[in-house]
Amino acid sequence: MAGDSLSESIICEKARAINADLLKDKPSTSDSGETFRASKGWFHNFKARTGIHSVVRHGEAASADKSAAENYIHHFETITQRNGFCSHQAVNRDETGLFWKKMPRRTLITQEEKKMLGHKPMKDRLTLLLYASGSGDLKIKPLLVYHSETPRVFRKHTVMKNRLGVMWRSKAKAWVTRVLFLEWIREVFCPTVKKYLEDKGLPLKDLLIMDNAPAHPRDLEEELAEEFPWLIVEFPPPNTTHLLQPMDQQVIANFRKLYTKELFQKCFQMVSDTDLTLTEFWKKHYNILSCVGLIGKSWANVSLRTLRSAWEKVWPKIIEERDFEGFVEDPEPATDHVVDDIVTIAQSIGLQVGSGDVDELVEEHSEELSTEVLQQLLAEQQKMAAEELSEEEGEDQQSVQQMSSSEIKDILKNWTELQTFVEKTYPDREKANCCINLLNDNVMSYCRTVLKKRQKQITLDQFLFPKRLRPCEPEAGPSGLQPLPRRERTPEGQSPDVLKEGDSPSKQ
Repeated sequence: MAGDSLSESIICEKARAINADLLKDKPSTSDSGETFRASKGWFHNFKARTGIHSVVRHGEAASADKSAAENYIHHFETITQRNGFCSHQAVNRDETGLFWKKMPRRTLITQEEKKMLGHKPMKDRLTLLLYASGSGDLKIKPLLVYHSETPRVFRKHTVMKNRLGVMWRSKAKAWVTRVLFLEWIREVFCPTVKKYLEDKGLPLKDLLIMDNAPAHPRDLEEELAEEFPWLIVEFPPPNTTHLLQPMDQQVIANFRKLYTKELFQKCFQMVSDTDLTLTEFWKKHYNILSCVGLIGKSWANVSLRTLRSAWEKVWPKIIEERDFEGFVEDPEPATDHVVDDIVTIAQSIGLQVGSGDVDELVEEHSEELSTEVLQQLLAEQQKMAAEELSEEEGEDQQSVQQMSSSEIKDILKNWTELQTFVEKTYPDREKANCCINLLNDNVMSYCRTVLKKRQKQITLDQFLFPKRLRPCEPEAGPSGLQPLPRRERTPEGQSPDVLKEGDSPSKQ
């Protein structure tokens, strides 16, 4: 996510470490001598399965390139002067993970959950893409990527996703992909920026600064040249994100604190205004729809001062521009008042939370996930997806469930032929495998599951009365003899003849 390139050896080493984590608690089965080696063949198949062209390492601060950062500042100044950009015409973006249902570790809710049998941490994760201008007065609707397309609460309340305060999109791993990013650029970013500049009476041109994450195509400017020729895209050097990128200069951290404050404020309001206990509200009434509302409030509450000061490292002369335009900055607060507000609200509802607990929670959103946490997240997401799929099957009368088994088999056969054709003919094999895996995981797997479930099921009639062969289609038994023809059904209203003692078979 930081845009720092990884080598094959580092990826393979990480794969071996994950494999060791998965096996450490299992009984030893090494008698066969087979071990996971993360060979070149495995690496090739891994890239083919995921469609990855380049992979990035999290946490580039340790390897930040200060020399490259200093050189880029001069380059950036040259670009802004040559094109005549002002602070209104420069925009930066950054993405952040958010565990939207996670409390500090010492809260009552967290401690109570740990005591429950079969405890699983409440760590539901989503990804946000946040954008703001150098002037601080333009905040673009965020892109939110979640692992579910239509959560249960959305169907319950008939939510219209296009009216949410975010652009809602879904992905199994809740990651921002190239496809989702380009969709957001075309549908939200460019139209919003164009209207903003027109309203300000400024020339239609804009400078977009992005990091080198895989979802951000290096040829974005060329790809959008026909639709949006006024957009100029800049990529700072690798390993300089934490030194230069504006949104990384406390903007994201401040947003997380504000979200935590809104979350605690919501808890306080529900406990004060209803008969619900804090635990009851948290478990049964706080959902992803509530979270979207809090995200909108938190992003709106990020101050102008925070957004403007974030640009000072990459664009030092922006301060002179503000002085000329009459910007008035608020004085820097002596302490972090947002954290103090969170602690005060938490204590008012009986939670023993200190400023250290809040800081720890904010940092945990960006920590590298352990193998154990990844397994828990995957298990929880699969459970939720299975529940949603079960509900959708009952609600959607035109679904695959209404198709016959033979029709589903034909679809799967045609898909196999198409998959083989694409794999053999499409020149970009990685992109082809990525698309094939996407359809396999999200569409065709459902068809296979329905078919497999039907093959395992047997009705009560089938069990008690096995299907008999029609008289016109006799089959030989194990001995080679033809079975006797089936007796005709007794006409309704007549009593069947019964073979009595002493009667011959011909009287039957």
